[in-house]
Amino acid sequence: MSADVVAKAFDPFFTTKPIGQGTGLGLSMIYGFAKQSGGQVRIYSEIGQGTTVCLYLPRHHGDVSAAGDLPDLADAPRAEPGETVLVVDDEPSVRMLVAEVLEDLGYAAIEAAGGPSGLRVLQSDARVDLLITDVGLPGGMNGRQVADAARVTRPGLKVLFITGYAENAAVGNGYLEPGMQVLTKPFVMEALASRIRDMIEA
Repeated sequence: MSADVVAKAFDPFFTTKPIGQGTGLGLSMIYGFAKQSGGQVRIYSEIGQGTTVCLYLPRHHGDVSAAGDLPDLADAPRAEPGETVLVVDDEPSVRMLVAEVLEDLGYAAIEAAGGPSGLRVLQSDARVDLLITDVGLPGGMNGRQVADAARVTRPGLKVLFITGYAENAAVGNGYLEPGMQVLTKPFVMEALASRIRDMIEA
């Protein structure tokens, strides 16, 4: 990378890729995660040689056994019969994990790997009680654009945005319409479960 590209690399929505092929959120999410964790991130780059991104995180000296004190999903609120959640995320591991949690809680989960496929579900007659979408989606349509397009035909659609970056950068300067919320990564599954229930019941 050139020096001017390195200088802008952590800016939200900055990308050197052609339109529709990059969200410009990848490195900004890494920067946000590092800052939330009390760490730092550095880019080392030489044109024609390559680029290294280094993440420096503080060492944690906590008690390992404390992890056993986390509540498990057995105590999480359960779905009502037929409640359906659409999960839109381009990362298969994230999408499958969220869908698995939903199914454990009794929800029907529909998965979509990108904005256009998610929007097709939302423009169909399928029941969708809640949309959970990553903000940074490839393919020319981010999570906020999916939600806004879906609300043309489903004006009351409830939307939970998942993002690894600061809330205001992720969803358009922090402006959320009623029925929209943000959950920032990293999060525990119990927090996701209770947020889903609260939003559907609201």
